[in-house]
Amino acid sequence: MNSSPALPHCETVTLPPGSPLPDWLLNHSVPVKLNNYVEHWPAVEHSRNSDRSLCGHLLQFYTGEPMGFFFADPSARGRFFYNEDMTGFNFEKVAADLGLFLKKLLESTELNAPPGMYIGGTHLQHYLPGFSAQNPPVPVPSGNVRNGLWVGNRTRVAIHQDLPLNIACCVAGRRKFTLFPPSQTPHLYIGPLDFTPSGQPVSLVDLHNIDHDRYPLFKQALQHGLVAELSPGDALFVPSMWWHEVEALAPFNVLVNYWWRTTPAYADAPVHALHHALLSIAGLPASEKQIWQDIFNHYVFNDDANASDHIPPSARGILGEMDEDRARQLRSLLLQSLQR
Repeated sequence: MNSSPALPHCETVTLPPGSPLPDWLLNHSVPVKLNNYVEHWPAVEHSRNSDRSLCGHLLQFYTGEPMGFFFADPSARGRFFYNEDMTGFNFEKVAADLGLFLKKLLESTELNAPPGMYIGGTHLQHYLPGFSAQNPPVPVPSGNVRNGLWVGNRTRVAIHQDLPLNIACCVAGRRKFTLFPPSQTPHLYIGPLDFTPSGQPVSLVDLHNIDHDRYPLFKQALQHGLVAELSPGDALFVPSMWWHEVEALAPFNVLVNYWWRTTPAYADAPVHALHHALLSIAGLPASEKQIWQDIFNHYVFNDDANASDHIPPSARGILGEMDEDRARQLRSLLLQSLQR
């Protein structure tokens, strides 16, 4: 397997393990590695003892409900992706008992060419509800946090982005994150928006075998790329919408992450606006698209002035300050328009 390109490492800091995340970090616009931030977790201590010790630690919290995991033939070489003609994928997703999965995973560490196996983003609190009592959650400033569990062997998740902010905590093995800022989207050759390997659109570029003839603009993305390599106990802060590939570098890897948003619960996902814009604006003549770009700049992207200041507050309607009632009103308008 060819290695990925050499890129500069992201900023690294050391905070007291489990300490509150400082405001400067939470507002940071680039990724930051946190050395040994979760080294106090018993799970990390078990992983340093042995893979089997960590498996026993995880299984004591397991509810017994089957979990979904991804399985790829050894020929995929750990890259979970589309099949060759992009009519499907090069892996299968099946449901299995966590104990059985961990048994198969430990057995795979003895193979020269194991199949790719991983549990990805599984809701930790649902399947292992006691984990957080012994391994204190990262204190993120949100009451609506989702934590995910990632367990697998040497696998790669293609370059993708997530809307929520993210703290990724390495429990076992080693992880390599290759990261690109959102501004590099035009240079990453993103695949379909609605037919994706695991929910989020992904770059079609293989970082281990870059086809520069097919993807010539990717050289520009590489000029802005960063890497972060995590060992057990390390964590990584990933700002919203940063593109990232995640590569598991050891035969047995475990990662726990925390996703959260800073926007109110009633705020919709911006990607829904993109979908609607593809329906209503993308096909317009260039002159009309320019008109709508100006309108969006006026009402949405202009932070220097309030587009409704000249309207009495009682008459501003959906241009007024957003709250839960106004969000409900906007959703009603959208549903009416889409049902025509």
